[in-house]
Amino acid sequence: MRFGFHFLDFTMPGEPESLAGLLRNSAQTAEQSGASWFSVMDHYFQMEHFQTAHDPMLEGYTTLGFLAGITERVKLGTVVTGVTYRHPGLLSKIVTTLDVLSEGRAFLGIGAAWYEREHLALGVPYPPLAERFERLEETLQIALQMWSDDEGPFEGKHFQLAETISVPAPVQSPHPPIVIGGSGEKKTLRMVAQYADACNIFGDDPEAIAHKLEVLRGHCDTLGTDYDAIEKTMIVGTDPTEDVDGFLRSMEPFAELGISMITVGPAGDDPVAWTTTMCEDLVPRLAEL
Repeated sequence: MRFGFHFLDFTMPGEPESLAGLLRNSAQTAEQSGASWFSVMDHYFQMEHFQTAHDPMLEGYTTLGFLAGITERVKLGTVVTGVTYRHPGLLSKIVTTLDVLSEGRAFLGIGAAWYEREHLALGVPYPPLAERFERLEETLQIALQMWSDDEGPFEGKHFQLAETISVPAPVQSPHPPIVIGGSGEKKTLRMVAQYADACNIFGDDPEAIAHKLEVLRGHCDTLGTDYDAIEKTMIVGTDPTEDVDGFLRSMEPFAELGISMITVGPAGDDPVAWTTTMCEDLVPRLAEL
């Protein structure tokens, strides 16, 4: 089982001046440990169920551009970009730029969006859930078209593009990996089966995760896509450093289900020390699962 570091808490001692150094040192430590990816949230405001809307939140892709310049191997992306945050043509161009400047290390993490307050606060349209899912599917279609040889128009229900020109092309071929976040059985997991290279699901119950993966397999069977080719990743909400042995035991059933990577965010107000502890105490043993 591999490991991804998810930097989600920007409320740090000495911020805002300290944030660049903390991000740099955390990402470089994670990379040196062999972490598969280093991800950030993509929100305008900090999530209210985590802290408050007044706590610090950096813009996601500017942060990833900074990280691209000070790392060499680790994959970079958001977990996950809300489909409402940027026009899909612009989003595809942004991810392409990140892939080019990181020399082939970008991934597109995307979902249907959910945080109404930040949309209303900044004047960003927040359509009903059904429409957000429609926009998500069109955004995936637009990204794949822009990352193909087809420079023609795109005519969707919500988006119309006269030309899908995207030059330069991404470094990764055929395109940066697409990671869809969420566990919705009818729409989200069907889109994973149809469009994605990886899923990022939520939960801490092996039986519930097993059910979600069976639903995903069913969608793959219906669509004729390869279930085994989709990487299964999972967000973990606990702090592994509190009980390393217990955490590793809790991950065994997920590894048996085919979860190949977990993502965990640093706990406490010293992300560099936390990342160092993770790298030394847990990552080598996690790789054995």
